[in-house]
Amino acid sequence: MPVQKRKSDAEEVSSLKKSRTSHSSAKALIKTILAHPDTYPIPDDDEDIRQSMVELAQYAQELEQDAQQRGAGPAPKAMSADQVAAAVEKIRKAANSGIKKQMTWKPSCKAGTAKWCYDGVCADPNVFGTMLGLGGPPKWKMHKMPVDDFEKRIGHLGASARYSHLYLKGPHVNIRWSDSGEFKFSGTYGA
Repeated sequence: MPVQKRKSDAEEVSSLKKSRTSHSSAKALIKTILAHPDTYPIPDDDEDIRQSMVELAQYAQELEQDAQQRGAGPAPKAMSADQVAAAVEKIRKAANSGIKKQMTWKPSCKAGTAKWCYDGVCADPNVFGTMLGLGGPPKWKMHKMPVDDFEKRIGHLGASARYSHLYLKGPHVNIRWSDSGEFKFSGTYGA
């Protein structure tokens, strides 16, 4: 079977080049105004002013479209209640499973001082706040939540090891949140 060549992108590239060069008058107007903002002569003719404003508006619109095509689009849209619930459940299950996998037998389990730590990412602060029952995005960087409340939100955390049952110990679970969407749960467990 003969090898087919990929379609050329030359037509798209040439149209982009044309649209970028078509705003040369708007670019020149911007440079002139910014070079002499106080002494720039404003045309007396309403039609000249209108033409300049239209060129500037078209140029601004093209810049916005270019930014959206590059991935720097508008802010993310708000999620529906069902989407938030699905995202909460996904993160909750991942955290529950990740914490349980860390709960293995260690000699420090006898004293209840074995440590666990779960790192995760949640891009939407509202989803993270909903998961922890905060009623909105977290307003803190670090928080201590009682173990009972944490287990109500994440689910029962327990594991079997040898002849004993391991569960969360200590008065609280440490929760860290950063604005980049990264979070960390940490605490202690034991027999």
